[in-house]
Amino acid sequence: MVHRAPRVLEKPSPMAASRFRCLRALRRGVAVALLVSACGARESGPPTLTWYVNPDNGAQRRLAERCTRAAAGAYWIDVQVLPAAADAQREQLVRRLAGRDRSIDLMSLDPPFVAEFANAGFLHEITDPEDVAAFTDGVLDAPRRAAYWNGTLVAAPLWANTQLLWFRKSVAAAAGVDPTREGFTWEDAIRTAERQGKFVAVPGDRYEGYVVWINALIASSGGRILADPAAGADARPAIASSAGDRAAEIVGDLARSPAAPPDVATAREEEVRAAFQGERGGFMVNWPYVWSAARDAVRAGSLAQAVVDDIGWARYPRTEPDTPSRPPLGGIDLAIGAFTPHPELALRAARCITSQDSQVELMLDAGVPAARAAVYDDPAVRERLPMAALIRDSIAAAAPRAVTPYWVDVSAAVQRSWHPPASVRAPETPQASARLITDVLQGKVLL
Repeated sequence: MVHRAPRVLEKPSPMAASRFRCLRALRRGVAVALLVSACGARESGPPTLTWYVNPDNGAQRRLAERCTRAAAGAYWIDVQVLPAAADAQREQLVRRLAGRDRSIDLMSLDPPFVAEFANAGFLHEITDPEDVAAFTDGVLDAPRRAAYWNGTLVAAPLWANTQLLWFRKSVAAAAGVDPTREGFTWEDAIRTAERQGKFVAVPGDRYEGYVVWINALIASSGGRILADPAAGADARPAIASSAGDRAAEIVGDLARSPAAPPDVATAREEEVRAAFQGERGGFMVNWPYVWSAARDAVRAGSLAQAVVDDIGWARYPRTEPDTPSRPPLGGIDLAIGAFTPHPELALRAARCITSQDSQVELMLDAGVPAARAAVYDDPAVRERLPMAALIRDSIAAAAPRAVTPYWVDVSAAVQRSWHPPASVRAPETPQASARLITDVLQGKVLL
């Protein structure tokens, strides 16, 4: 999932607070008998499963509390919040799992990192047919496939994600264009924004979200970044292609256009949303969380209701008028740590956390799209997210990033060679990135 909502500083869970009090007491030399009564009671009770989550509005913590109650004393789920950025989340988990950390029972993991973690032996493999069915039945195809590595299920799709084209209805009406028509392209959005003096807001900072955009552009022209990602370090770049050139033309054209916001080279999801909601907002590509965020801003008094009323949505823009777009695929998978002392209990907890009822609750609470198709038919979900059907269709058509243990290296090579966006040109940029990807995979260059 790549959306980066602002980190929410949450009150420590009761379990975390208890542990802190025990450590503080130890430092102060509290009597052993008191420590046994204050701290040992929990240790002698049900096992605690620690779930490392990406920052959100507290929805995953509330889901953990619900599943703890449903366990009826079999286990407790303690939530620990990871850093805000996906790469920082990965780094923290990798370092701990490389040390065979037994405290990581469950983790919320971005799909592009699943192959890397599984290949390193960091994830518990899910092989029992009943468990496999519980985690994959009714799951949309794209997130389901992304949860496998070498033919084995290694994670449970918790939520999926995709990006939509968001537009200001007043801007589209003034220009006489319909972004919801099937053939609407990036060229249409850019030229419309130029004529109206508005922005097309995109994530152009040097980070994973920028590669998400580039990958979607390439996939929408029938291409891909790697020709054979399963080859690992021997994978061959496919980015230097007609599809790569078309992606470079769109990136560079927009970045050098007056339709680009001034901060395009440093913009992430929240900067994109701010530009779109401002006076010069016209179009943006972003994750569905922006709808809930905008409504929350109205309730907080920081955004006018008229702005929300002016927001429309459509399928991700096409790169070619006659070829359907391949929107980005994001989301979060729930993985079980390979070194957990409680694998069976972790599987039981994962069943609860990823169930259809839980995904309905999560979609209503946090506004994140579910991985299970049936969730989108829930009346409450449709009321909360009126674009739910479009989100489901977009996920079904989404293009994942390359499934390779070396995705972090590939992504870093693309970020370096395609940044800043205004420097991107065809065919020079795709060719340069192909050479850099090869050098990085072969160990000739360190990033």
